[in-house]
Amino acid sequence: MSNNEFEAECKKLVTEYSNKRIDKTDSVHITPKDVYIVWLCKTLQNYKALLSTTLSDGMYYELTYNGDKKQIYLDAYKKWENVEFDY
Repeated sequence: MSNNEFEAECKKLVTEYSNKRIDKTDSVHITPKDVYIVWLCKTLQNYKALLSTTLSDGMYYELTYNGDKKQIYLDAYKKWENVEFDY
């Protein structure tokens, strides 16, 4: 899988995942253009990417491509809060 293929597949998977879980009363539907990559890395035959969307739901997504098994795993996370600590 090439870098461009992985990016496109990640955006497609996050779009599908988000659209299935959006509250129907919100009447919102996103496209891959509403998904952005925050960070991406390739090591040997594997990829990992962190993505988010333009939705204000506080979600972010971690997608991992296992090049040996040719599988992509999606983990979904929600940011609960941001706490500042002084040192």
